[in-house]
Amino acid sequence: MTETGLQPETLDLDPAPVAPDRDLMSKFDGLIAERRALIDSGVTDPFAIVMEEVRSPTEAVIKGRETILLGTYNYMGMTFDADVVAAGKQALDRFGSGTNGSRMLNGTFQDHVEVEQALRDFYGMTGAIVFSTGYMANLGMISTLVGKGEYVILDADSHASIYDGCKQGVAEIVRFRHNSVDDLDKRLGRLPKEAGKLVVLEGVYSMLGDIAPLREMVAVSRKHGAMVLVDEAHSMGFFGPNGRGVYEDQGLDVDFVIGTFSKSVGTVGGFCVSDHPKFEAIRLACRPYIFTASLPPSVVATAATSIRKLATATEKRERLWANARQLHGGLTAMGFKLGTETPQSAIVAVILDDQQQAVAMWQALLDGGLYVNVARPPATPQGTYLLRCSLCAEHTTDQLTRVLAMFRSAGQAVGAIG
Repeated sequence: MTETGLQPETLDLDPAPVAPDRDLMSKFDGLIAERRALIDSGVTDPFAIVMEEVRSPTEAVIKGRETILLGTYNYMGMTFDADVVAAGKQALDRFGSGTNGSRMLNGTFQDHVEVEQALRDFYGMTGAIVFSTGYMANLGMISTLVGKGEYVILDADSHASIYDGCKQGVAEIVRFRHNSVDDLDKRLGRLPKEAGKLVVLEGVYSMLGDIAPLREMVAVSRKHGAMVLVDEAHSMGFFGPNGRGVYEDQGLDVDFVIGTFSKSVGTVGGFCVSDHPKFEAIRLACRPYIFTASLPPSVVATAATSIRKLATATEKRERLWANARQLHGGLTAMGFKLGTETPQSAIVAVILDDQQQAVAMWQALLDGGLYVNVARPPATPQGTYLLRCSLCAEHTTDQLTRVLAMFRSAGQAVGAIG
């Protein structure tokens, strides 16, 4: 007998090829065909861009051409900060290249402790837990916080990591219309009063760059006895007097704040901070924390240094907002349709008619020396195709003047503006 409980002679050690109707990969045929048609049309694959060289937070070499970067989420330009880079080099010398374990085993180094303290100081909260990515932070916190018989209430336009956190858990899921305070109120009112509830919101929504009406939403959540988690991934560093996010900018207290190191902090990783007295228990119950390898020491060392510098980065914050106003105002004056009527964040979304127009304009911009993100469903709302621009505090006025000229030329070429 074998471990399977079958006699050896009954095992099929040379199975026949999988029949086409049983091929698990066949479900991707539509995606493969769409990508092939895109490449065959002569367009560069927008989802396979290679940065051959990165020279600064705002400049890189792509396909041998010097290119302005306007699609990297490097909001505060910390990736080339001299102190941040030095901290990473020192950590490599002290601890080597990796941890080889999870935080619960051998994966907690001194720099992990220090970056969590830097987060406590930055947010003025008592608890901080670092995850390997921002995605894992949402996955872990949502699936761990809300259990069977309890409810997660989320905005319909929530990030994929929030939806996946819901799927990972066993709670009931309730969606409300994007940024609708009335719909949130209505749906909370239908839930059992005695049940545990977590309302999940985002400070800035990453596709259109619009902000949530957090003040009203938090008030409605409190009225119905719900706890509130806010993902401030796209607002940390430049919203609020201390750069903590939209919740700080609107003067609010929330239960949990999710963030990431891959945007304003300039490296990789995720975190959650909270003032809840039992917050540390999350470390003992959160599977995406317990069973994931911890971040390399060089990564958390750069993050800790960056976070401490962001706490006093008032001038950088002012430059970023000035850049957002310049780009948004210039594109509006040209006649582009944008995701928001006013510059609400460091994300400026240019909405196009269809995928063909969006990709053609993206290609024209890339050929002219500008990199932005092209986005389409399911990442965007149904039927929405756009070019997403992510501003950086290090963009110069001259660079943005050149960017606007490239947008005018490309927009006229594809018929997006007159």
